[in-house]
Amino acid sequence: MPSTPLGLFDTDSLIEEEDRAIRDTVRRFVESRLKPHLAEWYEAGQVPVRELTRELGGLGLLGMHLEGYGCAGTTATSYGLACMELEAGDSGLRSLVSVQGSLAMFAIWQHGSEEQRQEWLPRMAAGEAIGCFGLTEPDFGSNPGGMRTRARRHGDDWVLSGNKMWITNGSVADVAVVWAQTEEGVRGFVVPTDTPGFSASEITRKMSLRASVTAELALDEVRLPAPAMLPGARGLSGPLSCLSEARFGIVFGALGAARDCLETTIAYAGDREIFDKPLAAFQLTQAKLADMALELGKGMLLALHLGRLKDQGRLTPEQVSLGKLNNVREAIAIARECRTLLGAAGITLEYPLMRHANNLESVLTYEGTSEVHQLVIGQALTGHSAFR
Repeated sequence: MPSTPLGLFDTDSLIEEEDRAIRDTVRRFVESRLKPHLAEWYEAGQVPVRELTRELGGLGLLGMHLEGYGCAGTTATSYGLACMELEAGDSGLRSLVSVQGSLAMFAIWQHGSEEQRQEWLPRMAAGEAIGCFGLTEPDFGSNPGGMRTRARRHGDDWVLSGNKMWITNGSVADVAVVWAQTEEGVRGFVVPTDTPGFSASEITRKMSLRASVTAELALDEVRLPAPAMLPGARGLSGPLSCLSEARFGIVFGALGAARDCLETTIAYAGDREIFDKPLAAFQLTQAKLADMALELGKGMLLALHLGRLKDQGRLTPEQVSLGKLNNVREAIAIARECRTLLGAAGITLEYPLMRHANNLESVLTYEGTSEVHQLVIGQALTGHSAFR
């Protein structure tokens, strides 16, 4: 019997039984609930976010690696494997879970007051409230320290003004975690989206992450009470700690897209006949499949190692950069190569290859471009920062 790509590496033997059970539950959900609709959602550029968020909350996937407040408290490895299965469906759906749990919820869980946690986390974990994370601005992505959004004191209140760009879930969110410059440096704020002066407009005409809601946020003299500030976050270390959480999910997630592409291609090559024999029987085809399986397996071994380090409390941001840089770079290369093996069929939505490849173009860029992660790793190796 032919082996699966990850079966060659026997990676299941490296995963604890409980983690495998969670992974398999998410895989069944993706196969039965999501995959039948993904091509339609992608083509239309619309996805039923609120409905899906409630279902994902019902499965315990939102903030699943956090403790308390209705969160499941799973291992980091379980969370990574869940991200892998979600992204085997679509990167946009993994982004929904990632932004909700590892950005918005984690920011409140890690840096918020007890009042903020009690108010928002149980509802967000259940999928009853949707969160977004406002850091990136129209002119400041890789350099968040240059942000122009300002928060100034006015009596006992804070008043926020500015714009945020490329915000996943932004136009459907009930709460936004917004980062702004203050006289004390960068601080985070919990902003209910029905606050006067807050508005969000959806970004359309995307060629990537079409099964995901992306928005621009506008804050026009948004007045917040003093307790809206996240008390535990001072400076850029606050938002960057949240990004490191979300990047960890991408380390696993990107491999899900790559695995789906490779498994689809192997099945296609076995059925497709050319020159009177299956496409899978040609040496060039097998060489390409072998190379892709090798990179997928190496990426999986790296992801599982990083998952263990995170579960032990030993994972560093530089190691997360290693994982994101390698696994996203290899995943997009696999998606592109798989597309070529399917020929013209590979560009249609009948198969997931072009959809995954287009999505991974965004994953390659967001939460740290490949170049940024190269410089993070370079600084770790040399002790010199090349950012300034």
